[in-house]
Amino acid sequence: MSSPLRDITLPAAAPIAFDNSYARLPPQFFAEQAPTPVRAPRLIQFNTALAEELGLDAAALERDAAAIFSGNTLLAGAEPIAIAYAGHQFGNFVPQLGDGRAILLGEVIDRHGRRRDIQLKGAGPTPFSRRGDGRAALGPVLREYIVSEAMHALRLPTTRALAAVTTGEPVYREEPLPGAVFTRVAASHIRVGTFQFFAARGDTESVRVLADYVIDRHYPHIKDSQNRYLALLEAVAERQAALIARWLHIGFIHGVMNTDNMTVSGETIDYGPCAFMDSYDPATVFSSIDRNGRYAYANQPAIGQWNIARLGETLLPLIDPSIDAAVDLANAVIKAYGERFQGHWLAGMRAKIGLATEDDGDLDLVQSLLAWMQEQGADFTLTFRRLAAVAESQSNEAAFVAGFNAAESVTSWLGRWRERLTCEPQTPTKRAESMRLVNPAFIPRNHRIEQAIAAAVEDDDFSLFEALLTVLAKPYEDQQNFAPYAEPPQPAERVLQTFCGT
Repeated sequence: MSSPLRDITLPAAAPIAFDNSYARLPPQFFAEQAPTPVRAPRLIQFNTALAEELGLDAAALERDAAAIFSGNTLLAGAEPIAIAYAGHQFGNFVPQLGDGRAILLGEVIDRHGRRRDIQLKGAGPTPFSRRGDGRAALGPVLREYIVSEAMHALRLPTTRALAAVTTGEPVYREEPLPGAVFTRVAASHIRVGTFQFFAARGDTESVRVLADYVIDRHYPHIKDSQNRYLALLEAVAERQAALIARWLHIGFIHGVMNTDNMTVSGETIDYGPCAFMDSYDPATVFSSIDRNGRYAYANQPAIGQWNIARLGETLLPLIDPSIDAAVDLANAVIKAYGERFQGHWLAGMRAKIGLATEDDGDLDLVQSLLAWMQEQGADFTLTFRRLAAVAESQSNEAAFVAGFNAAESVTSWLGRWRERLTCEPQTPTKRAESMRLVNPAFIPRNHRIEQAIAAAVEDDDFSLFEALLTVLAKPYEDQQNFAPYAEPPQPAERVLQTFCGT
C-alpha cells in the first residue's frame, strides 16, 4: 500500500493547497462529513500571521473568511472528515467518541515543511455526535482562541487559532447562546484515544497502520529503530513529560486530561474548562465536571503517566509477540516517565528562580518557595516575575515580599536563595534577563477571559477580546499600557469554575 504521506501537486491558485494524508487511510479511520451551512456567518477574527506561516493565500481567504471558516464554502481540495476515536473520560472507558462537533477540512504543508491539520469546530453534526447538535457557542470559541494563541506566545506546543466566526444562529445549552465556529490548526488530531478505538475492537492491523502513520508524520527519526513501536511509546512519553512540566511552570491546568484529549504529537489540545492559577495551590481545580479533582494542577504529571500507560496497552501486540515480554518493555517506559518528567520540571524551575547550574539542594530550595507561596496565598505568576526584579536589584525586594501575607516567612527564603546565587556565574543583570524570558508578566487570567466573553455574548462587543489578544501576544514583555492585565483578580472578580462548552 502506498504511503498516505506521498507528495501531491495541487493548483497554485488555490487559497489553501490541501494535501490530505489522513483521508487516504482506510475508511474505518474516519467518516466523510461536510460542514452544515449556517444562516449568517460573520468574521470575528482571522489570524493573518498564522495563515502566512501555513503558506495560505491570506488575502484571498480573508476576503471570503466568513463563508470559508463557517463551513458555508468548501474550498477545492478539501476532503472534510470526522475522525474516529475512543477514550478514557475521567478514568471510565468509552469505546466510541470521535469528532462529534469537529470536521477536519484537510492538511497543508507549511512554510517550514511541517504537515498541519485545519479543522472546523462547531461546524455541525457528524456520525459521532451522539445526539448532539455539533455546534459551538461563542463563549467557548473565544476562550479557545485566546488561550491557544496565548500558549503559543508562551512557547508551549499547542494547537493554534486560525479564525473565528459567528453563525447568526443560536445554540441551546442551559439557555440560548450565540453560535460560532472555530478554526483550529494542529500538528495532527491523533490522540491516545485514536489508538484505543482500534485496540478496543481487537483490530491490531489498524493499530499498526495508525502507528506507522504516526511514526512517518511525527517521529520519522525512529522509523529504523530495532523496535519502532516501543520507540514510538518512548517518544510520545518524552514529549508528554516535557509538555506537562511546562504546563506546571506557567500555572496551567488543562481541566480534562482524558485520553481523547492527549495528542500523540505532544501538543496541548482542547481548551474547554482549562484555566491558569492565580494564588498558588497545587490542589487547584477549575473544571466544573472534575468533581473529585482528578485533573487538579498537581495531579497532571501522574495523569500524563496514566495516559501513557493506556497508549502502551494498545501497542503491546506490536511491541513483542510475547505478551509478557511486551508488558515488561512497556512498563519500563512507563516507569521511566516519572524520571523524565522530574528532570524537565526541575530544570524549568531552576530557570524560573535564576539558576544556570545544578546543585543537590535545588529541589528543596524550589519546594520551600512553593510551600511558602501556598501557605501565604501568593500569586503564582507575579511571584516569579517579581523575583526576576529582585535578582537584578535588592531594591526591588519590597514588591516581591508584598505578595506574601507574612514578610518574615519569605525573607528567610530569600536569604537561602541569595546564598545559592553566589555559586552562579551570571551577573545580576544577565540573570534577571534570563528569568524574564521564562517567567511571564501576562497570562490569560480567568477573570479577563470571562469579561471578554461577557462583553461579546451580551453586547456584541469584541474590544476586550481584541485587547487580550494584543497583550497576550507578548507575555514576557513589560507592557506598561496593559499593566492592569498583569494583576490578579479582586475578590469579587475571581472565577472559581470553568466549563466545557458542550
